[in-house]
Amino acid sequence: MSLKPEPIPEGYGTVTPWIVTSDTARVIEFIKAAFGGEELGRVEGPVPGRIGHAEVRIGTSIVLLFDTPFKADTPALLRLYVEDAAAVLERAVDAGATIVTPLTDVQAWGDRVARLRDPLGDIWWLQERVEAPSPEEAMRRMGEPKYLAAMEQTQVMDAPGLI
Repeated sequence: MSLKPEPIPEGYGTVTPWIVTSDTARVIEFIKAAFGGEELGRVEGPVPGRIGHAEVRIGTSIVLLFDTPFKADTPALLRLYVEDAAAVLERAVDAGATIVTPLTDVQAWGDRVARLRDPLGDIWWLQERVEAPSPEEAMRRMGEPKYLAAMEQTQVMDAPGLI
């Protein structure tokens, strides 16, 4: 009698995001250059030259990818916790990203945040933990002008082509 395996395979989280795009190979190269991602593997799809399945590790997370079979683009929206948001944002721009939201001041919950769009239209939230306020402190801060202004920064959506 065989033992039942663990419900979540080693290296995966409870939720694993998919990026479905028209050029998965290009997104993989972007992830490697911008975020230090490691390609774990890829399989050709039913259409020669197209990727049917690929996996990339970014830090402690695995992201799944494949070339889209859909008629409309389906951009991914992803949050990426990083140690140095300014440095990662600079690498991402060097790798072809455009800035959606510049790096913000510290938010009420203790993170600095920036948003970027990768070359295929996926939106990445870069988040750097700089403080760990209690939930009560974070809620108190939400009413302070300094933190309200920081939150307004995250609403900037003026990157070319975004709206």
